[in-house]
Formats: sequence, C-alpha cells, structure tokens
Amino acid sequence: MEVTKILFICHGNICRSPMAEFIMKALVEAHGVAHRFEIASAAVSDEERGNPIYPPAQRCLRQHGVPFDAHRAARRVVPADYAHYDHLVCMDQSNLRLLRWIIGDDPEDKVRLLMSFAGRPHASVADPWYTDDFEQAFQDILLGCEGMLKTFYLL
Repeated sequence: MEVTKILFICHGNICRSPMAEFIMKALVEAHGVAHRFEIASAAVSDEERGNPIYPPAQRCLRQHGVPFDAHRAARRVVPADYAHYDHLVCMDQSNLRLLRWIIGDDPEDKVRLLMSFAGRPHASVADPWYTDDFEQAFQDILLGCEGMLKTFYLL
C-alpha cells in the first residue's frame, strides 16, 4: 500500500503549518485512512527552531477538539524534504518563494498552496501571528485539508 507523504510549510512552524499538520491528522484518522498518510510540518525560517506550537494556536486546536503534540518542536525545511515528501504544501506566496531558495526547482510539481486544494489557487492562509485571528486561520486550513482529502481519496 502506498503512503501519501505531506509536509505543511509556513514561516516559523509554530502557527499555521502545525495547525495544518494536526488538522489533517485528525481528518485522516476520522476517515479511517491514517495508515495511508505520513504528515508533518516545517518552516522556511530558523527563527522559531525548537519552539513548541504557539499557545494561541494550541488553544484554537483544543477549542475544536483537534489532538496535537504540545511538545513537538519547530524545524526548518531541508533540501532532503523534497525527495522524501510527495506534497510540500505552503500557506502563502512568501512561503513558496522562500521554499524555492531552500529546495531549488520543483521538477516533480510537488509544491502547492494549501488553498489551491479548496479551489482558491492563489489564496493564502493569513498568518495569525500578525492578524491574531487564529479562528480564521483554522477555518481556512480546515477547508484546504478537507479539499486535500477529497483530492486524494474522492470522499
């Protein structure tokens, strides 16, 4: 059985990408297909390396009943991630640009914006670090993750 490997990417790996990681893990678990996925998250910067999920992001996940690992540590994308993962899913255009500096070209067309899976190919998930709107980020991420699941499994 083939496993689909997804890496969610944002700027610091403490808000949007770990939210996406744990939202997607909850969705695949709820649909009984968790064994068919490997899901993780990373950053395009080193600014937050080693830090846990930002407390307001943790609160938002808790409010929605999404389980998460409060001890997971932020990490930066490395070039080897391109070979390992099937999909490198960014939250915004800035993440896309910075990711290209890290991994180089995308000959296998693995890199996409999360919202493209929700039918909004150029839309971004606004960074709640700046907007302080973790609920809106959660809803956008959920929409994108549901779209991914439909894309991969036609649920």
